[in-house]
Amino acid sequence: MAGMSNSPGGQVTTSGNAAFKSQLNKVYTWYTGGFVAFVLVLAVLEQMGLPRSWIGLIFLLATIGLYAGIGIMSRTTDAAEYYVAGRRVPAIYNGMATGADWMSAASFIGMAGTLYLSGFGGLAFIMGWTGGYCLVALFLAPYLRKFGQFTIPDFLGERYGGNAARFIGIFAAILCSFTYVVAQIYGVGIITARLTGLAFEIGVFVGLGGILVCSFLGGMRAVTWTQVAQYIILIIAYMIPVVWLGMKQSNVPVPQVAYGYKLQQVTELEKKLKADPKELEVIAEFKKRADTAAEKLKDVPAAMAADKAAANEKLASLKSSNAPLADVQAAEKALAALPATEADAKKAYTAAKTANEARAKPLAGMPVHAQQFAGDPNGDEKAKEAFDTSRRNFLALVFCLMVGTASLPHILMRYYTTPSVREARESVTWSLFFIFLLYFTAPALAVLVKFEVFSNVVGTPFDQLPAWVANWVRVDPALLSVTDVNKDGILQLGEMKIGGDIIVLATPEIGGLPYVVSGMVAAGGLAAALSTADGLLLTIANALSHDLYYKMIDPNASTSRRVTISKILLLVVALAAAYVASQKPADILFLVSAAFSFAAAAFFPALVLGIFWKRASSAGAVLGMIAGLGTTMYYMIHNQPWMRGVFGITEPVSLWFGIQPISAATFGVPVGFAVIILVSLFTPAPNKKVQELIEHVRYPNLKGDMVKSLAS
Repeated sequence: MAGMSNSPGGQVTTSGNAAFKSQLNKVYTWYTGGFVAFVLVLAVLEQMGLPRSWIGLIFLLATIGLYAGIGIMSRTTDAAEYYVAGRRVPAIYNGMATGADWMSAASFIGMAGTLYLSGFGGLAFIMGWTGGYCLVALFLAPYLRKFGQFTIPDFLGERYGGNAARFIGIFAAILCSFTYVVAQIYGVGIITARLTGLAFEIGVFVGLGGILVCSFLGGMRAVTWTQVAQYIILIIAYMIPVVWLGMKQSNVPVPQVAYGYKLQQVTELEKKLKADPKELEVIAEFKKRADTAAEKLKDVPAAMAADKAAANEKLASLKSSNAPLADVQAAEKALAALPATEADAKKAYTAAKTANEARAKPLAGMPVHAQQFAGDPNGDEKAKEAFDTSRRNFLALVFCLMVGTASLPHILMRYYTTPSVREARESVTWSLFFIFLLYFTAPALAVLVKFEVFSNVVGTPFDQLPAWVANWVRVDPALLSVTDVNKDGILQLGEMKIGGDIIVLATPEIGGLPYVVSGMVAAGGLAAALSTADGLLLTIANALSHDLYYKMIDPNASTSRRVTISKILLLVVALAAAYVASQKPADILFLVSAAFSFAAAAFFPALVLGIFWKRASSAGAVLGMIAGLGTTMYYMIHNQPWMRGVFGITEPVSLWFGIQPISAATFGVPVGFAVIILVSLFTPAPNKKVQELIEHVRYPNLKGDMVKSLAS
């Protein structure tokens, strides 16, 4: 972009910084105005008859084309520019880039959806993620910037000496970043499919092109300026529909103001739905189906024979009565889909039992929105235990997300790009502000959408359902499905199965807004997913090219060779992540939360003790990272359903203190701290040079004996 050219050595004077920032202000002011004008033009064209499919395609091509343009204009082979954007990104723009880097598909797409499905429990994500930035500002960002390395494994290698800590850091950075990037590419697939009508699997690889074009060409430099552009799109796209819904429902343009009143109305509707006879009919039917599946599990071979006989009888009946061809084909398909082996049948019956039990509950299995925790602290023993377990899980999740946020390599890397330590600290403040805009809005969005669904969708005849229901059922029945369970022709809440990942994307249609706004929201979600994916892929590629190849294998490699290898590795990793995402391994929220637990257990103890305790040794750090990460992975593998299947775990689930595997770092982080401290006390201290460096980083304005006295 204009004004974003490289400077000698990646450094500029104070006056140069001011001119650079002024130029950025002009560029992004024009860019914002241009984006608003672009949306208005599309809105006019929609009124003139432009097809929806064209609007979606135009949004997709225009936004990816824009990011590609920035990537091409920011291309570079200079190491400082490629790895840390020349260390000259102004605090406010680094805050916007960090906001975009942070507001991933999970934040943009999944946050309001989680609050919609979980109510109060979803606030753990907002509290944990926001608290994490406070930890970054206080304990990590300014000190890491003073150390001056390119990456987190680079810091670990310099601080703890030798390659062991660096290698463990590389492995952990790749593990948490790869897990996280799979979630982003999964989100890209959903959005691209919605915008273009392509199959999800194809949408994944189409969206991948938009990810690669920025990070591949210009590294951190291109990613930074693209992320600023993406933040502007995503925050506008997020705010407009929720402001519209707020105006529609309460004539208040600030949805957060109407939040409390709307929550009261939702609570009243929940009471009515829980007592509704039709809802109770649906619950009874799901309970019956769960009981049937449980009976089949008692004698699987007999159940298989009975299912096959029933399917054959139905097919024969349809053929003998000259039923419509579609009905016959459906019956043939159902017969062919029956489990072929006893193991497959047992798996299918177990899945059916679990799924039906989950839906055989009031409010389609959702908790009361305003209820803090499950159970009752004043009830019987079972209710008290449920309450305590629910509260423990809430606090454990807040803790994991907080320390995970403060440990994610792609976020911490952003603070290496500022011109000074002071601006690194300022950029954390700006990051919090830009992230706050979305997080402060998400709870209101969830309640407004829930009120809309409860009052205007539930109770509607199936043949009169809003168009958005049919549209999303076509995109992916796993995200939204409606079935007339009690055969009364009217939609009950229990008959709607909705995934949290579509709440934000469907909000414009739910609110009755023109389709152009839906396209804009999808473009915002795409921006969120792409911006985070860019940062994550760059983290993985840099860990391999800079930390592994350059620092450990070939220290004499030229700058251009290192950058070239980074680009090649980035392409390989991106394709691998896209392939994994196309398999739909797990929902976005679990993948993201797993990445946080991995990052927290591997990095947080080593980073904090590495900065604040000069006695922390290399052996302590290596063993602490291995122990913390190993504990976390063990707990996840043995207790998370998808991971149990991947690793073939058949022994019973064994939760420690009832903590869910999403919060596995609750155990990994304390183990990491304990091991680093104990091993460091029994192994040689770091050399004098490292200890003096830590003293300088922590106490830059003090000298001599005063420094040594304070730091010891």
